[in-house]
Amino acid sequence: MSVVSVSTEHRLPRYVGAAFLVQFVTSLTAGLLSASVLTDGMPGVLTRVAEDPARIRVVVVLELVTSLAIMVLAALLYQVLRDTGPAVALVGLVLWCAEALLLALSMLGVWALLDRGTAGAGVGSISSADTAVGTFAFGLYEHTRDLDMLFFAVGALLWYSLLLRSRVVPRWLAVWGLASVSLVLVATLMLVWDRSLQPSVVLYAAYVPFELVVGLWLLIRGDSRPPAELPVDGAALHVVEGR
Repeated sequence: MSVVSVSTEHRLPRYVGAAFLVQFVTSLTAGLLSASVLTDGMPGVLTRVAEDPARIRVVVVLELVTSLAIMVLAALLYQVLRDTGPAVALVGLVLWCAEALLLALSMLGVWALLDRGTAGAGVGSISSADTAVGTFAFGLYEHTRDLDMLFFAVGALLWYSLLLRSRVVPRWLAVWGLASVSLVLVATLMLVWDRSLQPSVVLYAAYVPFELVVGLWLLIRGDSRPPAELPVDGAALHVVEGR
């Protein structure tokens, strides 16, 4: 009789799916909560922050969780896809870790907005000094987020090209990711070049559900490759002989 233990590597795609879902939920929730507050510039942003500081604190926590989830996701993707393209996977890992760090850094701007907004509310009005600091903080937030999206989009192109080559997910799903994130990259380059260009939301629409779908697919279905093509980790494969 022989007992074969399943390699941890065979379960990694499901972990990737879970990580996709966590960062999708936290990022989407943070975006929905902040959409009506962190917009339209000064002094309106400070006023809205002062009116609902608890919402902004929740946004900061959610975005920091998203940052951690992105780093975990990048590490898991690297483990799954490094055999398909070691150099490409390494660059993707670096880009998404940089994205996560920039996302966390952008929260410094939000914290500063929260500090100035609540300080102004405490004295009954927002001073010109608070507005000046708020303008700097809001600019830091916006431009850091633009850079974080740039690192995300380039990294995503690399990861999804590896997904296509490896067949860890069906071809149609990998192609969807590549096509939709290419539009996100176009929108991001427009913002990095000139924020006044304000790219259409249509450029983001195709990508929004992708992370949910790929996350659910990987979590439920796991690796889409035939069993014969799955990686075998010699250190994790044990055959025990018995009577």
